[in-house]
Amino acid sequence: MVSKSSVQLLRKVMDEKEDNVNICLELDVAVICINRENRNKKVLSFKILHGNNSKFWLQNKLWEYFISVDDYEKVKEYSAPAKTEFPTVVVEDNPVVEDIPVVEDLPVLEEVEESESDREFKEEYKNYAAMSDPERVERIIENKNKMDELFLQKPRDEEAITEALVDTTRDTVLHNHASLMSAINLSGPEAKKQTQHLVDSTIDLVKSSSQLISSNIFNDELMNSLVEKSNGTIIQHMIRVYLNGLAFLSYYNNLVSTSSAIMKLRVTFREKYKEFYRRLMPSDAGELTLEKVYLGGMRAVTEEEFFTWAVGFLVHDIGKAAAVEYHEGEAAYNRDIVIEHVKIGYTSIMNKTNYPREAGLIAGYHHEYFGDPNGYGYFRSYLRQYLKNNPFAKPTSCIAFDMAPMIDCTAIGYFPAKILEIIDVYDSVTDPNRKYRKAMTPKEALQMMDEEFIVKHQKLDIILFNIFSNFILETAA
Repeated sequence: MVSKSSVQLLRKVMDEKEDNVNICLELDVAVICINRENRNKKVLSFKILHGNNSKFWLQNKLWEYFISVDDYEKVKEYSAPAKTEFPTVVVEDNPVVEDIPVVEDLPVLEEVEESESDREFKEEYKNYAAMSDPERVERIIENKNKMDELFLQKPRDEEAITEALVDTTRDTVLHNHASLMSAINLSGPEAKKQTQHLVDSTIDLVKSSSQLISSNIFNDELMNSLVEKSNGTIIQHMIRVYLNGLAFLSYYNNLVSTSSAIMKLRVTFREKYKEFYRRLMPSDAGELTLEKVYLGGMRAVTEEEFFTWAVGFLVHDIGKAAAVEYHEGEAAYNRDIVIEHVKIGYTSIMNKTNYPREAGLIAGYHHEYFGDPNGYGYFRSYLRQYLKNNPFAKPTSCIAFDMAPMIDCTAIGYFPAKILEIIDVYDSVTDPNRKYRKAMTPKEALQMMDEEFIVKHQKLDIILFNIFSNFILETAA
């Protein structure tokens, strides 16, 4: 039981002085969270709680939040240097380690001058950036109406649908990039107000386009040819990852809903998969089963989850908007810039927009790789801090379909983010337009991913990867 004399109610601390939020972020005070119903207690990092909800101490009716009297005294005594502004979110940098020979060390092509396509992209991006937010919203609504008309057509024109999916995805990605750049320096409330209509219209468009996705779009020659006509490597990548993510989700849902796939996985789990997960889980985690590894058991994705995760797939690389010149240029691989796009994407979605929080987690967690040193993202920092404050806590599952187990650190992988990891890597190594590496064939890519990301290093989820491999081989046939 926590003594009231030893803690201070966080809400009162925040009410005392407006800058106390920034001071708590800078000090990263430990927050004592007490469940109002069962009085259970846990201790979490202020910066992590703030990153997930910038007003968490006001908006959660289930929990009461306190800080220790010692931390309260530090907050009162702390004085920031003149004219210094604390960042909205401060997150511990992940240690930089020597890269292992995976994606970054594939055969490098000779450096070439900036292409005509790159120059066209930069000019086109300027046009999007010059638009007003109402103009962007109007364009997205027009695209959404176009999707709805195609959905109602009987019989459906698959060629027209594919072309519309590529065009509207590209258009929406560019509008979101440009809108985020215009709002990124605003305060959280101002940015959310400015981007609200864009977010609403984008979510509506995602719902409409999701209805038109079929699993065979992944290797559809028409889609690939249309994507290649889009200017800019970032945009091509985001189009493919978004549409292919939805195609794979559709394939996965059909597989687990209409076949005995889950039963087969359960039967073969001990022989094929148990050892993989045993190496990820604490040694005293008990008997591992499919239901324990996948919290609550492997299941189909609900329609609501499908739409919400689709939004996350669409905006997962939105953080690259802050470094378009690097990502579209010829510069050598820079790990710091690459890592930064995940941080910017996560904090921008969480703090500058009202996109679903699930979309922020997908953006922030899609390079975590189960904590492998070569990965990067927010969860590993969060997990370190959580275990520091809760030393007896241990993850009990590998994959969660919901956010709550990620926040409580009872799971180490978020289902949609683990899907996105696989598709993101696959697209990167098979992309013929990347200037710094030779593209792999589908079979070469799957073989490399199995060897480097499953066997040698436990980065990708083995069950999802095997389902994905079957998806590729079946749709490519």
